[in-house]
Amino acid sequence: MSVFEKTMFAKTAIAKAASDRPEHQVPELDVSLKHHLGSFQLDVAFRIHRWPALLFGPSGAGKSTILRLIAGLERPQEASITFGSRVLADTKARIRLTPGAGGIQLVTQRAALFPHLTVRQNVAFGTGAKDRADGYPERILAMLHAEHLRDRYPHRLSGGEQKRVALARALAARPELLLLDEAFVGLDPTLKQEILADLTVLLSEQKTVALHVTHEVSDAYALNTETILLATGRVMRQGPASEVLAGERDRILQILG
Repeated sequence: MSVFEKTMFAKTAIAKAASDRPEHQVPELDVSLKHHLGSFQLDVAFRIHRWPALLFGPSGAGKSTILRLIAGLERPQEASITFGSRVLADTKARIRLTPGAGGIQLVTQRAALFPHLTVRQNVAFGTGAKDRADGYPERILAMLHAEHLRDRYPHRLSGGEQKRVALARALAARPELLLLDEAFVGLDPTLKQEILADLTVLLSEQKTVALHVTHEVSDAYALNTETILLATGRVMRQGPASEVLAGERDRILQILG
């Protein structure tokens, strides 16, 4: 199947998943954050109910900080974060998500793999006995074009291979919310598009929703989904990628002449 065919199949899968699942069952992410890091001030409020979704903006806009706060890896100064019926953070009520809990997985640019485990063992870590017996870790590795790496240790992997294994480990845990922080940076463009298409289909099958972070316009248009444009710690605009990022696309075309 070509990349184009996979992409079209992925879009069909998204539409089918949306039509099969009643509106009230689609989890909504509601975020309100105020957080200071030195001279940087993050002050954002947004709500996402169309998935997958995308945080887009230049370096230093606050994208990674938002994901870390949602995942519970940083303690927010002022926050109210809910996902579906669950409260992930509420500083007034002194509620804060324990990192790694609540069915949330964060994949960053830096793959934090267990150095003493093989690729397969890394991916199988945290999965249930049934998934391991059914070969689910291998299926995930195959989808990410990494099945040939299953017996290697992390030190024998390239940077791009480590990123794919880190993503496979997060997916194998069957999260409810997957946070992807520039997880595809540095991958071969053709391979990236194939993985994005396959990932979209898998997420729709698992009923997992994903929040991507990127500063690449090409990635945003490939996903072509609900987009939140960030700049200097503020939400500038939210809506379909083709509308929100029209100005960015025009600016790049002018630069290219």
